[in-house]
Parts: sequence; C-alpha cells; structure tokens
Amino acid sequence: MSSTPAASVLFVCVHNAGRSQMAAGFLTHLAGDRVDVRSAGSLPADEVNPAAVEAMKELGIDIAGQKPKVLTTEAVQASDYVITMGCGDACPIFPGKQYLDWQLEDPAGQGVEAVRPIRDEIRTRIEVLISEIDAKHEG
Repeated sequence: MSSTPAASVLFVCVHNAGRSQMAAGFLTHLAGDRVDVRSAGSLPADEVNPAAVEAMKELGIDIAGQKPKVLTTEAVQASDYVITMGCGDACPIFPGKQYLDWQLEDPAGQGVEAVRPIRDEIRTRIEVLISEIDAKHEG
C-alpha cells in the first residue's frame, strides 16, 4: 500500500471551533493516514467548542488538543476537497478542487445534547466521503 495519502481534505467553518473540528476528528479517526486532513476558519475562535470536544470524546475521539486555525489560500490550494460548513463566500475558489457545502447547524453556544445530532450527521457525511475517496483512488 502506498504511503502517499489518497486525498487531502480541508474542512472550513467560520470559527473552526465546532463543525470543522468534529469533521477533521472523524476523518482522521476513520481514514487514518489514507487521507491528509486540515481544518480552518475565516474568523477562528480562541478555542475548540467544549461541547464539541465532549461530544467527540463520547465516541472515543479526542479533539481537545486542536486549535482553531485561520483559513489560508495555501491550505485551499493544497487540498483536493474543500468542504465548507457555513463560511459562504469567505472561501477562495481554485480550479481543479472539489468543493462541497455541508449545511449543518452551528453548535456554537449549545450544550452537548444539542451537539450530538450535529456530530452524528457529520459522521454519516464523513463515511460517505471516505467511500468516495476510496472509490476514486482505487479507480
């Protein structure tokens, strides 16, 4: 098996504190080193949403050590997939990238009970994404 990742994925949301961090955590956990994973935000928060950290910890995935990062043109250019989660036109567009916009509720300011369904929806979408990446890589 090749040591080169099958794809590079960038998750983007405004604060890079909830949805994009959970998505990056799931993709890293489920795909391992098969996929290069990044996340960023157009206006990054100071810390990852504690409710998102707790919701992910319930599934054995630790995102507590992650830090919100600012979205850069370089991160977009280095990614095969750019998945936005509510950042709208803040994301630069480059030819040859696959852009997906996932409409997900913003977990900001919500408790873990409200974050769980968002987390579960993200996991479902990540599983589909991994299948797509694997199919392209094998084909």
